[in-house]
Amino acid sequence: MPGLALAHGPTRQKASETVEIDAAPEKVWAVISAFGDMSWHPRVAMTDSPKGAEVGAIRTLGYKSGGTMEEELSKIDATKMSLSTFIGHVNVDVLPATNYSSTMTVKPLDGGARSEVTWRAAFYRGYPNNDPPAELNDEAAVTGVSAFLREGLDNLKTVVESGS
Repeated sequence: MPGLALAHGPTRQKASETVEIDAAPEKVWAVISAFGDMSWHPRVAMTDSPKGAEVGAIRTLGYKSGGTMEEELSKIDATKMSLSTFIGHVNVDVLPATNYSSTMTVKPLDGGARSEVTWRAAFYRGYPNNDPPAELNDEAAVTGVSAFLREGLDNLKTVVESGS
C-alpha cells in the first residue's frame, strides 16, 4: 500500500493579496461591487454581465492578452463589503489554474477615512493530472494567481485614488 500516497491528485492552492487605499470603504466598495465592470483590472479588456450583480449572475471577462472566461457571482454582502466569485472553466492561457474561487473584502482603516482590500483565491493547478508541465504546475498556479491579484489590487488603488 505505500504506493497509494503517490496516486493522489493535485492539492488545492491558495493566494492572498492586500492593498491599502486612500479612500473611504464605501467608495472602494462601489467599484468592486459593480460586478458588470472590471475595467479597474489592467488585464481585463471588457466585461459583460447582463444580469448585473445578483447572486448567480455570470460575467464574461475578455482579456487584453486574448481569450475570455465566465465568472459567476457566488456571494455578495454589501453590509460586510464582501464579494465572492467562481470560475469553473478557467482559460489556462490567461490564468494557470482550474476550479478558481475568490473573495474580495473591504475593511475600514483610520476610522473609515481609508480602506484595506484583501483578495483571496483558492484554486487547483492548471493541469489537473499527475506530472503537470512546468507552466501549469502548483508553483506556476500560485505565482500566476498571486500576480493577477496583485496587479488588480494595485490598479484598483490607482483608479479609486485618482477618482477615474
